[in-house]
Amino acid sequence: MKRYFRFRQKGCVVGEPGKRVEEEAEIVETINAEGAGTVVLACEHAANFIPPEFADLGLAREALESHIAWDPGASAVARHLSRHLDAPLVAQRVSRLVYDCNRPPDAEAATPARSEAYAVPGNAGLTAADRAARTRRFYEPFRAALAACLDTKIAAGKAPVLVTVHSFTPVYFGVHREVEIGILHDRDCRLADALLASMRGEGAWIVRRNEPYGPQDGVTHTLAAQALPRRLLNVMLEIRNDLIADGNGQENMAAFLARHLERALAAPAREMVAK
Repeated sequence: MKRYFRFRQKGCVVGEPGKRVEEEAEIVETINAEGAGTVVLACEHAANFIPPEFADLGLAREALESHIAWDPGASAVARHLSRHLDAPLVAQRVSRLVYDCNRPPDAEAATPARSEAYAVPGNAGLTAADRAARTRRFYEPFRAALAACLDTKIAAGKAPVLVTVHSFTPVYFGVHREVEIGILHDRDCRLADALLASMRGEGAWIVRRNEPYGPQDGVTHTLAAQALPRRLLNVMLEIRNDLIADGNGQENMAAFLARHLERALAAPAREMVAK
């Protein structure tokens, strides 16, 4: 089942190389809202859509197709996970460059003037009023949609588990990243510990804790804002995007992650005491 919030935009998204595709995009999309599983999924960087009034933020196609504008492959993996786990999925449908929903409103990285090697002209010199307007228009609907999924399960007497799904570029500032799957956590490491223990020794991919980023890099905002106050189990998944560049890679990765999430959440790991 799909459920859409009413926040909609008309504009362009990047489609196949050399092609622009006109389409209507939702600011927030909630998929399988009635999913009966324990997990609630979030994908903060699911799309590279930029509303037309932002004029592509002054960026060329190369930048708009790159990892700075979205997390390639993450949305597809999250959708497969939603199916495997019967989990609601809340996906942001606007580029992270317009507003990065995994950053708090007071963070400069929420509307970055520079991302890796790229200057973002449309984000240069934003006023406090500009930032507040983007927060209201793009961050608040995402925050509210995810909170609604979590609170609906809590009201039904269930303890949801928040899992956020991301991808990262294999080469960053010219440096190759060896890690293939990152298991990230903020100050609550319960589910991350259980996942790492489940994956240990399988040898399918190189899996590491808090790599290629960690809480010190400001990347665990959604976990900290949504899961920690509710004392919910939570984890952030980072997948190297060359591993999920096509349908087979996306499905294989989702099946691997779903299997280990189910194992990590099974007894006795599921009996972890809330901190």
